[in-house]
Amino acid sequence: MNKQLITFSVNGEPCEIAVIPNRSLLDALRSEAGLAGTKKGCDVGECGSCTIIMNGKPVNACLVLAAEAQDSQITTIEGLQSADGALHPLQECFMQSGAAQCGFCTPGILVAAKALLDENPSPTTDEIRFAIAGNICRCTGYTKIIDAISAAAPVLIDVKNKEVVQ
Repeated sequence: MNKQLITFSVNGEPCEIAVIPNRSLLDALRSEAGLAGTKKGCDVGECGSCTIIMNGKPVNACLVLAAEAQDSQITTIEGLQSADGALHPLQECFMQSGAAQCGFCTPGILVAAKALLDENPSPTTDEIRFAIAGNICRCTGYTKIIDAISAAAPVLIDVKNKEVVQ
């Protein structure tokens, strides 16, 4: 089968990979792009462990063909951490709240939460629940996850306000 060359931006960096036409974006990110933080769970769009942000919206990477990512802007879990190694406020709040258990679902939930907070910096608890509804966690009752996202919201607003002042 002939490979197709696709180019896109991933975590703010240009990326060019060659993939077979039926390759999922999830598999291409993990194998060809070397970004294994996005997890392969159910591979049918039910669990949310493969959630990425594509052109500003959270999507299940297992349901997107790699070729569909042509010219897209993609953020994976690896893109949350800053270039200097500092954790994203969501990651800090997850650690402080004990929101991660086994950690398998955590990358997808963090990315879904980032997409929510990028669009809605002050979400209600119901809006948080709705935003992460497609992400299944088998270890928790979601309370600590929701608490962590709620705690990160004002921190991110503060960070953005400081960036505007500078």
